[in-house]
Amino acid sequence: MTKPLENRVALVTGASRGLGKAIALALAGAGARLAMVARDIQQLQTAAEEIRATGAEAEIFVADVSRESDIEQLAAQVKSRLGRVDILVNNAGINIRKPLVEFTADEWRQVLDTNLTGVFLMCRAFIPLMRGRGYGRILNLTSMMSHVALPGRTAYCASKAGLLGLTRALALELAPEGITVVGISPGPVATEMNAPLLNDPATYQQFTSNIPLGRWGKPEEIGRLALYLCSEEAAFITGVDIVIDGGWSAR
Repeated sequence: MTKPLENRVALVTGASRGLGKAIALALAGAGARLAMVARDIQQLQTAAEEIRATGAEAEIFVADVSRESDIEQLAAQVKSRLGRVDILVNNAGINIRKPLVEFTADEWRQVLDTNLTGVFLMCRAFIPLMRGRGYGRILNLTSMMSHVALPGRTAYCASKAGLLGLTRALALELAPEGITVVGISPGPVATEMNAPLLNDPATYQQFTSNIPLGRWGKPEEIGRLALYLCSEEAAFITGVDIVIDGGWSAR
């Protein structure tokens, strides 16, 4: 059977672990050629080997999405090695958990530069490689924290709420090109980023009690949603954010 993303090139940031790796695995399973981007080359190589073991093609690129020079170099490398990009998944992100008054300005900028400005830099660099084919997908990992908040998450919430606004506006800009832009807002998912919560029994139980479905999400569930949004069946979905949080924000 023909795979739905055969001959598509998908670039995923933060692809070495967590949601980025799960999304990369899902897209690769559907036939996409992967450009996997992260800061840690060893983790990238391990993730790429896992994907190549399935028979998929995966190229790795080391870059920090918060650095403009890194993104300029990345765009040149991807163009040289893969020629174009059809799918851009902006997944790379960080979180610093502490009260606002304890943040340093550098810590605040670190979160905003990675989670929001990094997406701007990636989109600015790669949209030119997506245009002209009547198809394109940009998926931004916006987070449940685009919609609801928790104490100690001021920088993260600010960055993700800003990313939701970017997603909506960019969707309007790119609609004439046939390029859709969609946000994915995961709730609590068992990933490395959430290890401090997962490893604290009291906090883990507190989070679980707030999820109507009674469990944390699985990374592969986010991967399957991303795969659907990249399909032809999702071509009429743009400028929106899809919350996948087990019912948390419906309370």
